[in-house]
Amino acid sequence: MNSNKTILKTSDWVKGVSRHGELIIGFIDSMSIIQEAVNVVVAESDNEELIGKTIPMSVNQVESIPEAVNKDAGQLEFLIDLALSTGDKEWFNELSAELNTKKQTVN
Repeated sequence: MNSNKTILKTSDWVKGVSRHGELIIGFIDSMSIIQEAVNVVVAESDNEELIGKTIPMSVNQVESIPEAVNKDAGQLEFLIDLALSTGDKEWFNELSAELNTKKQTVN
């Protein structure tokens, strides 16, 4: 893998540019170390047709996005929707618990 970048792993959030020049933000669903490729589930893109789809990208096309330590309620709600759309029950439960804790501390 590319030595000047953070080592990527499954579930990392990444940003990059597709081979067609589209801006991509998403998370790594799977990867092939041999092919130096990752499959990215697109959460945001300037090409709306890609949102929600999984696309292959070279590790050289993406870079890791640092995880925000404190997510606000809007970010958590967006991620919960994403977890629902991808069928990731464990992530959904984790995010829901985090949102509930945040709401309880505000009240």
